[in-house]
Amino acid sequence: MKPVYTPDAVPPLPVFSQATISRGYVYASGNIGCTKEFKLVEGGIRAETRAALENLRKVLRAAGSDLQHIVKANIYMRNMPEEFHTMNEIYAQFFSSDKMPARTCVGVASLPFGAAMEIECVAEISN
Repeated sequence: MKPVYTPDAVPPLPVFSQATISRGYVYASGNIGCTKEFKLVEGGIRAETRAALENLRKVLRAAGSDLQHIVKANIYMRNMPEEFHTMNEIYAQFFSSDKMPARTCVGVASLPFGAAMEIECVAEISN
């Protein structure tokens, strides 16, 4: 297992890595829509989803992968009944419609720093 770190992305808390690489895959930790200072971006679910995916992209690129190599994504949402559709609108902008990764989306009671959503994934390392 090899930890991944890039100063371009939101720094990890001391208890986990931004991602780890093992056997040709990168396992990215959860990303929320916040700044490097751990302040949530303004603009609600749209802005948070965009920021989380942009940060995830930076981490994956540092590992030699990218969003288009995601095999499985997990998304956690605080207000899934009201924000699922809006989150999906932004999420879809980051992927080719004919190559969407497998995904699970789960409603949760709370997320770090009061975030509206969090995304983690497993992605293949590009050759």
